[in-house]
Amino acid sequence: MSDQIRITLPDGSVREYPGGVTGLEIAAGISEGLARNVLAASVNGTVQDATRPITTDATVKLLTWNDPEGKATFWHSSAHLLAEALEELYPGIQFGIGPPIENGFYYDVDLNGRHFSQEDFKKVEDKMLELARKKQEFVRKPISKAEAVDYFEKKGDPYKLDLLERLDDGTITFYTQGNFTDLCRGPHIPNTGFIKAAKVMNVAGAYWRGDEKNKMLTRVYAITFPKQKELDEYLHLLEEAKKRDHRKLGRELELFAFSEKVGQGLPLWLPKGTMLRERLENFLRRAQVRAGYSPVVTPHIGGKSLYVTSGHWEKYGKDSFKPILTPEEGEEFLLKPMNCPHHCEIYKTKPRSYRDLPLRLAEFGTVYRYEQSGELHGLTRVRGFTQDDAHIFCRPDQVKEEFMKVIDLVLYVFRSLGFEDFSAQISLRDPENREKYIGSDDAWAKAEDAIVEAAAEKGLRTVTELGEAAFYGPKLDFMVRDALGRKWQLGTIQVDYNLPDRFELEYTGSDNQKYRPVMIHRAPFGSLERFIAILIENTGGNFPLWLSPDQIAVLPISEKYETYANDVFLALQERDVRGYVDHRDEKIGRKIRDAEISKVPFMLIVGEKEQAEGHVAVRRKGEGDLGSMSIDDFVELFRAEVSQVGQAV
Repeated sequence: MSDQIRITLPDGSVREYPGGVTGLEIAAGISEGLARNVLAASVNGTVQDATRPITTDATVKLLTWNDPEGKATFWHSSAHLLAEALEELYPGIQFGIGPPIENGFYYDVDLNGRHFSQEDFKKVEDKMLELARKKQEFVRKPISKAEAVDYFEKKGDPYKLDLLERLDDGTITFYTQGNFTDLCRGPHIPNTGFIKAAKVMNVAGAYWRGDEKNKMLTRVYAITFPKQKELDEYLHLLEEAKKRDHRKLGRELELFAFSEKVGQGLPLWLPKGTMLRERLENFLRRAQVRAGYSPVVTPHIGGKSLYVTSGHWEKYGKDSFKPILTPEEGEEFLLKPMNCPHHCEIYKTKPRSYRDLPLRLAEFGTVYRYEQSGELHGLTRVRGFTQDDAHIFCRPDQVKEEFMKVIDLVLYVFRSLGFEDFSAQISLRDPENREKYIGSDDAWAKAEDAIVEAAAEKGLRTVTELGEAAFYGPKLDFMVRDALGRKWQLGTIQVDYNLPDRFELEYTGSDNQKYRPVMIHRAPFGSLERFIAILIENTGGNFPLWLSPDQIAVLPISEKYETYANDVFLALQERDVRGYVDHRDEKIGRKIRDAEISKVPFMLIVGEKEQAEGHVAVRRKGEGDLGSMSIDDFVELFRAEVSQVGQAV
C-alpha cells in the first residue's frame, strides 16, 4: 500500500490522502455536513461502501440521497433491514433476493406456510424503525465458498445455497448488521441510523428465479426515506397517481377497453381513444414527411425463417406466440414481433446505389409478444402494440448526421406534447459478457462512438449504462419525468451494423463496388399504447387542445335552443373543431359539471340571448366563464390556443 494516494474529486481538484482512506474520511475532510450525508462512494466508476478503504490513486464521487446511486444503496441496505425485521418477527423464514428498484426495494421470502397480509405491515414497519434506531453498522466480510455454504446449510436456507452454486470462490462476501447476515456483493450505507421512515407498500407472489416450475415465494415491497417528511410527500404523490391512473381514466373517458374474450393484453380502442391515437399518428406522419421518410405497410405475420435470419427467433422465440402452422407441410409463420426484418426485405426489393441513401422507411406497425399474464398492466405492458417504427438505411459516413436528425425529431415530439424534463441513456454493450450480442467488435465500436458523439453535440443530459444495449446494437433511450416526477423510458434510437449483414443488404458505391449499409432503428413514441398511457397520466386526462377527442361541448339551456345548438356545432365542425351537442333533458349546471368531468376543454352554452345575438357563452375548463362571443371570435380564440404548441388543428 502506498503511503500517499491521489484522489480526484468531481470538480477536478486533486487531494492527497494516506493509502487506505475511506470515502467517509474524505467527506469529513471537506465538511462535517457532507460526512453526515454520505451514503456510499463511487471509486473509478464503481460504487462501494463509504467505509471501505481506497488503496490506490482514484477518481472519487461521494454519493448522497440526491444521487441515484446513493438512493439505490440506501434502498439496498433497507432491504437488508426489512429482512432482519422479518426474521425477528417470523423465525425460520428463508430468503431469496432483495434488490433495490426504481422506488424502494423488495425481498422475496419463503414464510413456510405462514400468512402475511396488509394487517401485518405496521408491525414490520415498527420493527424496521426499532432496529434502525440502533444505528447498526453494515460490516462487509469476504468469505470462502465452503464457509458460505456451511453457514446457509446450518441455517437451512435453500435459496441462498442455490445462489451460491453460481458464484466463484474468491468472489463471495457477506454483510452483517445487528443479528442479520446476508450473502451480498454490496454496497451498503454506513449504518442503519440513516433510515428514519419506512413503509411496507405491497405484497405479491413471485416464483423463485421467475420460473413457474419453482416454488412461489412472498415478495414484500417497501420503501424508506431519510426523513419522515419525504415519505409523507411520496405517499401524497401516490394518491395523485391513483387519480391519474390511465386504466381508471381510460375507462371514465371512454378511450379503450379490454375483453376477456378478445384476450388479455389486447386493447380495444373505443371511438374517442381512436381519435386520440389517430391525432398522434397524423402529427408524427406530418413531421416524418418533412424529415424525408417514406411510409410503408407490412403484414402482421411473417415466415419463421425471416426471424431466424434476423436473430429474433433465437433471442426471443420463447417470448413469442407459438408459430402458426398452415396446411402446407413445414410452413410456419409467426405473429410479427418486430418490424425491422420486414423493412430489410423492402430494402432488398431493388438494387440500391450510394445516391439512394439514406433511405428512410416509416411504419405504424403492430407487433405481438407473449408477455406473462402477471406482467400485463393496462396499456403499459400488453401483448399487441403499435410502434411508430422507422428504419434508416444509410452509408457509414451518414450515420452521425442521420442520428442527430433523429434526435431532433424526438425532441420535437417531446416538447410538442409537454414532456420538458427528460434525459438520455446511452445503452452500451456489456464488455464482460459479449456472448449476449451479435456482430463484430469493430462494428460495435463504430456504432457506440457515433451515439456518444451525436448525443454530446446535441448537448443532451446523458447517463451511460453498460449491458443495456439491444442484442444487435447500442442505443440511445430517452427517459422522461412526468408531472408526478416518475421516470419513463419513451423514445429510442439504435444503430445497427448487424441486421444489414445478416440480410446481406448492399448498395453500390461511387467506385462501383458493393458495400453494406448501416441501419438506424428509431421510435419517438416507442409503443403508441405505452406512450398514450403515460400521456394520460402526465396530463391527468386533460389533453392539449389539439389532441382532445372532444374539443367542445355545445350545451343548450333547454330543448327550445337545440336547433340553434345544432347550427353552432355544424358551423364549428366545418372548421375542423371536434365535439358534440348535449341534448339530454338535464339542467345546465349538470351538463357543465358532466362536461368538466369528461375533461372537455371548451363548453359553449346557448340560450335565448345567445340565439338572438348569434353568439355563444364560452366556458373554459379549469378557468370558468370567458364571456359571450361570436362563432368567428371563438374560432380565432380556439386557433390561437392550438397554435401555441405549433400544431395544426
